[in-house]
Amino acid sequence: MADTGDNRIRLEIDGDLALITIARPEKLNALDYDMVMALERAAHMIDVMKRVRAAIVTGEGEKSFCAGGDIDAWSAWSPDDFAMAWVRHGHRAFDALARIRQPLIAALNGHTLGGGLELAATADFRIAADHVKLGSPETSLGIIPGWSGTQRTVRRFGSQVVRRMALLGEIFTANEGLALGLVDAVVQRDQALPAAREMAARLMSRGPLATQATKMLINAAEGEEAERPFEALAGHVASASNDLQRGVAAFKAKQEPQF
Repeated sequence: MADTGDNRIRLEIDGDLALITIARPEKLNALDYDMVMALERAAHMIDVMKRVRAAIVTGEGEKSFCAGGDIDAWSAWSPDDFAMAWVRHGHRAFDALARIRQPLIAALNGHTLGGGLELAATADFRIAADHVKLGSPETSLGIIPGWSGTQRTVRRFGSQVVRRMALLGEIFTANEGLALGLVDAVVQRDQALPAAREMAARLMSRGPLATQATKMLINAAEGEEAERPFEALAGHVASASNDLQRGVAAFKAKQEPQF
């Protein structure tokens, strides 16, 4: 078990696979500030682990994948703190998850609402148990979907389905979500995590560098951190050339490089 700084965000490494579990079932796996920060730490830890080739995020229990932000946590914040810390740091954590180099699968073991749907949207694939419901009910509380629920979710799912959830408050079943592209597969109630492990095994059977590069390029095409993938790939090409060795050798010898 890797230490994320909060035992309610568990990070387990099983060979080539990383598993993040949101472990707060008594609160429907709702996130408070410390848990948000732990999610960001977990993402950074996975991203730098060379042996990890795929990752899964899931929730504990069968009632909820993640109920989003804990209302008791964020409702007490001042407007300034809410905007500058809660929303900002939530974005930072979810961005970190969306941008890990390894493919990420969300195993939706229970209802996926509000910030939970925004969390699921950070994944490359979503597998839902058949009892799961999905939606963005924030406007019924007088708040907006603030962790990229009007941005990344639109890029991933399309604007019209997000309008139906965020403006009309529609809640979709897992099978409706499958038809709408919110999820990639629907399985029996207790099979979301096993199915995610099977998908992860398929992903890990493919070329790791090609898989990671392809994910970065798809992210860039989708508008997810457009700059880093191209600079990373170009940097990889440049670092593998003789030019780098000549340049470094000349620098160390305090000479002009001869390219």
